[in-house]
Amino acid sequence: MENKTNQTAQKPQNSWATIISIAIIGLMFFIFGFTTWINAILIPYFKISCELNNVQSLLVAFAFYIAYLVMAIPAAHLLEKVGFKKGIMIGFWIMALGALIFVPAALTRTYGIFLIGLFSIGTGLAILQPAANTYITMIGSHERAAQRMSIMGVCNKTAGIIAPLLLAAAILRPTDTELFKQIPLMDEATRNAALDELIRRVIVPYSSMAVVLFGLGLMIRYSILPEIDTNKENAEVANANSGKTSIMQFPYLILGAVAIFLHVGSQVTGINTVIGYAQSLNLPLSEAKVFPSYILGVTMFGFLLGIALIPKFINHLKVLRICTTSAIVLTLLFFIVRGQVTFLGHTANLSIWFLVILGLSNSLMWSTIWPLALNGLGRFTKMGGSIMIMGLCGSAIVPLIYGYFADLFNTHTAYWVLLPCYIYLVYYAYYGYRVKNWSFKKTV
Repeated sequence: MENKTNQTAQKPQNSWATIISIAIIGLMFFIFGFTTWINAILIPYFKISCELNNVQSLLVAFAFYIAYLVMAIPAAHLLEKVGFKKGIMIGFWIMALGALIFVPAALTRTYGIFLIGLFSIGTGLAILQPAANTYITMIGSHERAAQRMSIMGVCNKTAGIIAPLLLAAAILRPTDTELFKQIPLMDEATRNAALDELIRRVIVPYSSMAVVLFGLGLMIRYSILPEIDTNKENAEVANANSGKTSIMQFPYLILGAVAIFLHVGSQVTGINTVIGYAQSLNLPLSEAKVFPSYILGVTMFGFLLGIALIPKFINHLKVLRICTTSAIVLTLLFFIVRGQVTFLGHTANLSIWFLVILGLSNSLMWSTIWPLALNGLGRFTKMGGSIMIMGLCGSAIVPLIYGYFADLFNTHTAYWVLLPCYIYLVYYAYYGYRVKNWSFKKTV
């Protein structure tokens, strides 16, 4: 069965070109992961070097992800005007500019300038994400879309595992644990000098990142990656959409964007706060820094399962239902089950490992929600992709809600914010994806 949104995709003409095209998109997803999950180290790092509380430090995620909400529609219009390949080049160049902004921010130790840089990187991704996700959704059959998404997820999460560890290696020193203890005891001049030296360690890695991103923009612009035309529809899709004049007339898409909002919000909350939670369990930063990589490693294992199992043994809808239901169970176990365990060399409360295992439940939600939400959009596909990308602002908002409750109560209690997210995702997996009109009467 052909994907109804896929009729006009201009696919490569031979298998080698197809493989190269998928590899290029995989490289893009690797970059998405690298520039996104590196924030898991920046949050605790800025909290110390810029002397922030929980909510202020989580503005790293807010500034980065709110760009998806603010810039998604302009990004859709840009892609309509210049096409996917030129749009991708522009997106990479905007990301490169954002990385360069870290240089003056570090030299002045001004947190607000860092946030501008993060917003710029997020803006570039707001252009790249609709293009990449639309490409991989439309490049083959609807039934295998989740499988292709899973392959991209492996690329994304591989980068996510590597990125925090690389940045930590670049900016943290073996003596920093003692330094962090001494900073509050220093006089103002000594403390400022120590914090200035600490924050300027980001200059080299982010300057290097800017050069790489600029070069990638040029490379993909002149690659064999094909342009795709989503404005033409086959007869079946054209007939189904003949009376549609607005993207808002596709309820299952809008509900899918809300699902993406809550999925990424809950996923990023777990990954970006696990270091702080580990520290609240009396693990030092030098030990806590590996927990985002653990979550992402478990998540990547989930993607590998998806590649192996979808659609040969199980379809993407059943996978989404399993993932969302298990996420609720694991969240409840996080609060119910207590006790100290020693695992992988860490002695900590058992709850942190339920947070790690949640990475498995989160792993295939993205790749299963996308094909359900984009199915049958036809000429509305580009705008639909951008609406879905707007949902990524959940990664800006949900962590802030967590941070508010963490400051108000504690880092453990604040994780209750995850439960309503997963409840809605169960709703979408069992019902929301079928809603064809806003009366909720016809759900064919």
